[in-house]
Amino acid sequence: MLIQTPECKADLAKGPAFDALIEDISSRALEFRENRRITKDIIEKFQEIGVYRALVARQFGGMEVSPMAFLELIERIGWADASAGWVASFGVSATYLVALPLETLKKLYADGPDIVFAGAIFPAQPVQVKNDHFVVNGRWPFASGCTGASFIGVGIAVADEQCGLPRTAVLPAAEVTIDETWNTIGLSGTGSHDVVVRDVEVAPEWTFIRGGAPSLDLPLYRYPSLCFAAQVLSVVGLGCAQRAIDEVVKMAAGRKSITGAPTMADRAQVQAAIGEVSAQLSAARAAFYSVTTEAWDVLSDGGTVTEALANRIRLAATHAAQVCADVARACFALGGIAAVHKDHILARCLQDCVVVAQHAFMGRGNYEAAGRVMLGRGGRPGYP
Repeated sequence: MLIQTPECKADLAKGPAFDALIEDISSRALEFRENRRITKDIIEKFQEIGVYRALVARQFGGMEVSPMAFLELIERIGWADASAGWVASFGVSATYLVALPLETLKKLYADGPDIVFAGAIFPAQPVQVKNDHFVVNGRWPFASGCTGASFIGVGIAVADEQCGLPRTAVLPAAEVTIDETWNTIGLSGTGSHDVVVRDVEVAPEWTFIRGGAPSLDLPLYRYPSLCFAAQVLSVVGLGCAQRAIDEVVKMAAGRKSITGAPTMADRAQVQAAIGEVSAQLSAARAAFYSVTTEAWDVLSDGGTVTEALANRIRLAATHAAQVCADVARACFALGGIAAVHKDHILARCLQDCVVVAQHAFMGRGNYEAAGRVMLGRGGRPGYP
């Protein structure tokens, strides 16, 4: 194991280049939605601003930023467009790719740290062994961002392996076929299509256990990887829900009723609703970042994140996603009949936030899993 120094504190979500990118993403959100993907030029801009090297070790040219810095970055992008935020969130892949052997990591980052990785774990497909390689075949759904990836990971099942966590095989994108099946009401631009692999041989050193022990001993890589994987997705909802509130506030300032009712901002029920949803979102966000900071402080001081603390991280991520769906739904209602148009920003925020909350990492079933741990009735059942 290699011992590394603590992370740098780069603020990725500031500066003229980032502001210009946010404006560009926001103005093109309908394009991404229609094409069911984030375009190549946006992926390249993500690379330029450091989305994909943010969590890569400095020895490979990365930045080693804190979890909070990365989450704030994704939240800002999610404000501009949830699909773009969702795709950018997979910069988190560096924290579980680090479970690859060190020599493999050197090869992976040989040309630089800005690796764009996408993956689909389930269903884990059984592999055969040929010449000490795994022969990979199968189809995997929900490979978010696969259309812009340079490497794609797929879940495999190795005979007699019983570690309890899935194994992922890493393949160059050229060896994977993308079947464009993604057609959803929300997060439409994520390009979360099916990926198909046929008779590709993968060396064992190009596979890793998702959530397994890292090959580098850094505080960043001791942060619970599955917790982080949930957080980078739920934080997209935080950005999107804030966008919904901002849009209602902007709409309310000048919107008059065709029936002669008071201007929207002068209606008591609108004032009360905006106050309530703002409080709900602020509280969920505060809890989300508070527990993240608490865990990071523990790791920075050389400690270990306990199961109880990891459970609180997952609980905060679940709560944030569910609150964001409620906030977006309330904002959609405030938008009145105008919001029912499929391309209206409040309709899109509602659809995107609801889909975030449907994800297995943040679905309502995670409340039960959290309570199970808190009540001493065992760990989280199953994966994730």
